[in-house]
Amino acid sequence: MRNAFLFLALILMAGLAALRGLDPAPVSEAREAYFDYLQRVSPRPVLPMPVRIVDIDEASLAAEGQWPWPRHRLADMVNALADMGAAVVVFDVLFAETDRLSAAQILDDPQVSAVLGDQRPAPERLAALDNDRRFAAALEGFPVVLGIAEAPEPAETLVPPTAGFVEVGLSRPSEALLEMRGTTGIVAPLLAASEGIGAINVSPFEDEGRVREVPLVWQTEAGMVPSLALEALRLALGESTVILLGTDSTEPAIRAVRVGGYDIPTNAEGALRVRYRHDDPASYVPAADVLNPAAFDALLPFIEGHIVLVGTSAAGLLDIRATPLGETVPGVSIHAQILEQVLLEDYLQRNDVLSGAEILTFLAIGALLTVLLMLSGPVMAVGAGAISAALTLGASWLAFDRFGLLFDATFPMIAGLITFTALASFQFVVADREKRLIRRSFTKYVSPRVLTEIEKRGHALELGGQIRPMTIMFSDIRDFTPLSETLTPQDLVALLNTLFSKMTTHILETQGTIDKFIGDAVMAFWNAPLMMEGHERQACLATLAMRRDLTAFNDEREAQGLLPVKTVIGLATGDACVGNMGSDDRFNYSVVGETVNVAARIESNCRHVEFDILVSEEVAQAAPDLAFLDAGRLELKGVSARMPVQVLLGDADFARSDAFAALQAAYAPLVAALSDPAAPLDAALARCLEATEALDPVLARPLTGYLNRLASRREDFAPMQAAA
Repeated sequence: MRNAFLFLALILMAGLAALRGLDPAPVSEAREAYFDYLQRVSPRPVLPMPVRIVDIDEASLAAEGQWPWPRHRLADMVNALADMGAAVVVFDVLFAETDRLSAAQILDDPQVSAVLGDQRPAPERLAALDNDRRFAAALEGFPVVLGIAEAPEPAETLVPPTAGFVEVGLSRPSEALLEMRGTTGIVAPLLAASEGIGAINVSPFEDEGRVREVPLVWQTEAGMVPSLALEALRLALGESTVILLGTDSTEPAIRAVRVGGYDIPTNAEGALRVRYRHDDPASYVPAADVLNPAAFDALLPFIEGHIVLVGTSAAGLLDIRATPLGETVPGVSIHAQILEQVLLEDYLQRNDVLSGAEILTFLAIGALLTVLLMLSGPVMAVGAGAISAALTLGASWLAFDRFGLLFDATFPMIAGLITFTALASFQFVVADREKRLIRRSFTKYVSPRVLTEIEKRGHALELGGQIRPMTIMFSDIRDFTPLSETLTPQDLVALLNTLFSKMTTHILETQGTIDKFIGDAVMAFWNAPLMMEGHERQACLATLAMRRDLTAFNDEREAQGLLPVKTVIGLATGDACVGNMGSDDRFNYSVVGETVNVAARIESNCRHVEFDILVSEEVAQAAPDLAFLDAGRLELKGVSARMPVQVLLGDADFARSDAFAALQAAYAPLVAALSDPAAPLDAALARCLEATEALDPVLARPLTGYLNRLASRREDFAPMQAAA
């Protein structure tokens, strides 16, 4: 079993470690859910930061009209923010098409031109009415970032990046970047006027799940494009170049993105894992307030020197995202949080070293559980597993909270639990099989009912070393030596096995326990391992059933011309010590004490009495409803005084029968005559023998021998003083 157990443990641990290497969806999803939980438990604190959000919210839409607004109003917004001293303005809004609300666009409509006729404004006047040109004029000379997004097809005119890129590494890190299949465009005047271009996508290809990692750089047909937040940081720092830092591997991979003095750690594809704070309403200002000249003085300290991102929280504009904190926030808030995270240099990091540490942690836990299950059992393993899980969680939490390291505690714990469950189940199956084998073996010694009660009550039984009232039985085969001489050893063993099987059945049916087989003898006892009422009576019923079976057994043998088998049984009851007897390494459940010796002596006196079942007087008194006859007082070896005994004739039905009543009436004068050495016995004996004729032959035969033997046993019936 041990080798099979170890083999199973090795297969399990190797298989689970390989599964972690493959990292299927259930494993990665559990890991990401755990990392989300860590962020919910310990979000990034809300601190004063030089980042603000101008929110195109529901109130602003109510004040300024539905979106999109005329771009001359956006020009007014940029001018207002510039006057307030904004460091950089970032639009989380697409400008892929010309402004349809522009007066120039409306006047270019053929139907409008036909109506105006000669009243149509001159071209230079139309240019002054072009909202896109007005918006572009506001952008000129001011650090503004406009956005592009991933699109199914490339724009007719590719948007060239405004940032320069440098790659550092053994391979080209840019080859690991996520690619946009196509991008949206930017209206030509705005593109020419903007100082920065950034990608507004916060997750690859608009994934609708929680936004955990945001690519800082994308690969497009026009070249590499930074994310909106990274481009805003570049302009705010006055940098012209973004540096991609590769790994030492020859495989394309990115380890960090550098802008100015900031090295931003990323995954191999250049994505930053965002460490979120709770959404802070204090960082927002409604766009309508920015456009309201009356609010200028109040907003000046809020905007001055800050990076300002313009985005929308209005539900109808469909820019609402889910975060690991369980919140839904505007997409612009995620760009703002990335900027804050970089400025604080508060990063979450995960690499191959941490992944390897997770696998090693699982292997250590699995090995510990395997050893403890094998040596100490499941209780110790459960305790060790709980401690290991607590330590793993504690280490994971400490690594996250203190160092921003993402160590996955779910894999070591879940894989450890799977290992424990599988190994414990294996042990249970093997133990259950062994238990059934033991149970089948133990049912040869105690009854199934007793065994079931033992299993139910378990350790409360206190099996060993108890002094309690016990009924002890010894049974032996009479004239065994002559019988054995007529049989081959194989036939003799078969005979004993058949006979003992019949006897055992009745012992167990009455909840007795087989102590041992001693050659041709059997020792059994009642009232252990479980206490039972009326154990004396149960022992008597077992011996009566043995007598009936032996009679049928002998009838079959006599029909085959074989010698009959004769057994004698002695019963005694009294206090005895029952428990495990033997050495520390090997012992038997047995009983010792004077009662055992008395039962053995009574059984040996069956030959003297010439009857097959002889019991002590205490046994007869404990079962008054059964049929007994006084057998006098016997001298027992090792016992100083003579002991009163009785012969057992039948069960309660027989005790109530007329035949037994007639036998008792005839037997009483015979016992009285036996106690008087001078009294004649013939008449009383004849009446007793006549009474036996009405009995079943099963009982009549041994009882006849018993009665005929009484004439030579007068001393056993002598009065107590005379006998002494």
